[in-house]
Amino acid sequence: MTAGRPGHAAGPEGPDAHGAYGTDGAFVAAVDGLADPLNDPLPGGHTSPWFRSENIPAVDPAAPHAAQSVAPSSYEDGYAAHQGLHQAPPQGPQQPQGAPDEWYDPAGYQRDWYGPQEPSAGMAVADQVAPVAPAPPVPPAEESAPAPDAAGLHAEPRTEVLARVPAEPEPEPEAELGPISSTTPAPAPGGRAERRRAAKGRGRRRPASAAEQAAPAAAPMSRVEARRAARAAKDSPAVIASRAVGEVFITLGVLMLLFVTYQLWWTNVRADQIAGKETNRIQDEWANGDRKPGVFAPGEGFAIMHIPKLDVVAPIAEGIDKEKVLDRGMIGHYGEGKLKTAMPSDKQGNFSVAGHRNTHGEPFRYINKLKPGDPIVVETRDAYYTYEMANILPQTSPSNISVIEPIPAGSGFTKPGRYLTLTTCTPEFTSTYRLIVWGKMVDERPRSEGKPDALVG
Repeated sequence: MTAGRPGHAAGPEGPDAHGAYGTDGAFVAAVDGLADPLNDPLPGGHTSPWFRSENIPAVDPAAPHAAQSVAPSSYEDGYAAHQGLHQAPPQGPQQPQGAPDEWYDPAGYQRDWYGPQEPSAGMAVADQVAPVAPAPPVPPAEESAPAPDAAGLHAEPRTEVLARVPAEPEPEPEAELGPISSTTPAPAPGGRAERRRAAKGRGRRRPASAAEQAAPAAAPMSRVEARRAARAAKDSPAVIASRAVGEVFITLGVLMLLFVTYQLWWTNVRADQIAGKETNRIQDEWANGDRKPGVFAPGEGFAIMHIPKLDVVAPIAEGIDKEKVLDRGMIGHYGEGKLKTAMPSDKQGNFSVAGHRNTHGEPFRYINKLKPGDPIVVETRDAYYTYEMANILPQTSPSNISVIEPIPAGSGFTKPGRYLTLTTCTPEFTSTYRLIVWGKMVDERPRSEGKPDALVG
């Protein structure tokens, strides 16, 4: 049997019942006084994360037996002995007032989980730069006399609970509000996922323009207002009709412009090309001797007219058909039916021809400028026939066929002869009336003798 520990008396039941610690409760008190390294809290902390120093009731030092009435249990004695709570914890600007021994640090928890936090946009500048006032000094804790336990052992000196209650700090003066920083973004509301998405998207956001910042946010419209706005945005039937009419007019204007361009420009270009080819063909036949004088088919070219004053050289074809002769830039001979007239080679008669004054080559465009005595030469396969302009009839009816008779009415000729009649439309760009020019033959020159003086000069 093991002898009792020196300095400790055996209990009434002997060491076999309670071991070497003797009295009842001494073993439990000794075990409570040991420091378990696995359960030790952090330095300066407490085992419970929900510990708050303000939850400890205050002790009136004047009350008798105050220390004994609020003395902690033997379990707290063990922690006090191990952590050295007999000394007051240091106070400083880094430890929040009101909880000097609290181990839970909200600022550190937020920094560990979310990283360094920037001050919010709504925080005043004075709050950001104002120094933290140091905590008032805490008076040294009073140490109570060591009290013997039930087994006669003396516990280590410890700090009373009264020493852990700090003095109430003086209220800090309120800092004046300064200008709010516009460069520091406010923390994103919501949970951790929302804040992470907001932090990732900060660099990709498009900065709002000055107009967007200045423009007030439009209030959302109701369903009725949206329908009214949609109906107001639609065009009325009158607007649609006027727009359609305008488009029709524009289309017609474009078509008319194209038609005028075709009539005044392209028809002349095309007619000049056809007339030039026909003139070359006639001259080639004369040079080769392939054609003999005789009756010509409708639309067939047989002569060339020269008007030196007007610089006109145009082929003469049989007939006055508009499509086959006149619109092709050629001059047509009245040689069919009641309108049949003489040929230049006839010994007497009226050689009558027609031509366009405007468009389609317009060979008779300026015959109204001819004066009496101006030469007009008709070139055939065998000879040159020269006429001199004798008279002009500025206007007559299209049905007046007497102007092309053998002795034309109104020409001033009174007896049969060898005459020339030129007919065309008047006024210009219309076919309401006819313009008539008459001439009288003054020279017949065989081709073997060369060109007449009117073509040489």
